[in-house]
Parts: sequence; structure tokens; C-alpha cells
Amino acid sequence: MAGDRIDFARAASDAHQALAALTRAIDLDREVHDLVKLRASQINGCAYCVDRHAREARAAGEDVRRIWSLAAWRDTPFYSDRERAALALTETMTLLPAAGVPDEIYRAAAAQFDDEELGQLVTAIVAINAWNRIGVATAMQPPLELRE
Repeated sequence: MAGDRIDFARAASDAHQALAALTRAIDLDREVHDLVKLRASQINGCAYCVDRHAREARAAGEDVRRIWSLAAWRDTPFYSDRERAALALTETMTLLPAAGVPDEIYRAAAAQFDDEELGQLVTAIVAINAWNRIGVATAMQPPLELRE
């Protein structure tokens, strides 16, 4: 963390705990949730979250090629239709165009996720974007030690 930035968990303890509780409440299959967290973090340029979520996904058994190629998910054969729908919604909600989420993106996600799952997916995207904004605003950095 940059020396002149706050430690959010200490400075806004109640808000940090509330966001952590929201994150724990998300009930979404691990593979999709890992991809959502990592892709939003890539887009938002949150170095801490990219590092953390890539390592967590790998530790949970995610294939390293899927992690490496996530930024180019549209051009690789490594992701299911369900994952592609989640990634498209993640990118759209993260970059949020002025006109909102296009109907075709929403319909594609709704075709792959039932209502409860879609609610969980939307919540997961909102939560990781909140964490990313905190991480970027407070200049959080990943730990320096490198390991496989």
C-alpha cells in the first residue's frame, strides 16, 4: 500500500465488514465466480485483486491456461457458454455504458443462469467492482514474494 493512502479496513471498519459480509453471502459456482472476480479486476487495473484472485483460482484447481487467457476469453476455446455469458455481463457492468446493460447481453446471461443464479452473478459483479475501486483508490499492492 502506498504510504500516503489509508488502510481501508481500519479507516472504514464497518463498511469493510459490510462489504465482506456481502461477498460471503454470494452463492455462485466457484469457477464462474473466480472468473468474474479476476476479469473485473483486470479491467479495473486492481493489481492486488488480480494477483489475489488469480492465485485463489489456481489454488482451487483452475487451469493455468484459462487464467492466462482470460483477457482474451472471446478468442479462446477454453470457456463454456455459461462462463462466456457471465464474462460478457461482467465486462458490461464493469465498464457500464451510458445506455446501461444492453438487452442482448442480459438475455444471454438470463439464458444461462436461472433467476436466483443471475441475482447472485449480478451481486458478485457489484461486489468485486466495489473491492477493486477500494483497492485502486488506496493503492493496495500484492505481496512481493513470488511463488508457483
